[in-house]
Amino acid sequence: MAKLEELKFLKSHEWVLFDGEKVKIGLSDFAQDQLGDIVFIDLPDEGDEVVKGESFADIESVKAVSEAYSPLTAKVSAINEELIDNPELINSAPLDTWLIEVEGVEEIEDLLSAEEYKKFCEESEEA
Repeated sequence: MAKLEELKFLKSHEWVLFDGEKVKIGLSDFAQDQLGDIVFIDLPDEGDEVVKGESFADIESVKAVSEAYSPLTAKVSAINEELIDNPELINSAPLDTWLIEVEGVEEIEDLLSAEEYKKFCEESEEA
């Protein structure tokens, strides 16, 4: 598991973990909590390109279908195959369960530190 301070976050509730040339992207604890029980996930294929600010996955929960947005432009180097049969892993360990891994990063969204993201979520709940 990555340490919380190693993760960066988007305001659309995805997390990012930089590991050398590769970057893992997952859903935040706040996102999975808002979605409820996740029952299906549709991920891109290896070799696909994800584009900064655009949707790269559909996440279906018992409450709704939501999208995950890419924090960067890059090529998908791996998908988390475990999620195809066990999408609920996101609910049980959201900060350990990555959706995709990318490489060849070109553009990066403005990312928040863990502390900045926590404050953003608290303000969102108050609004």
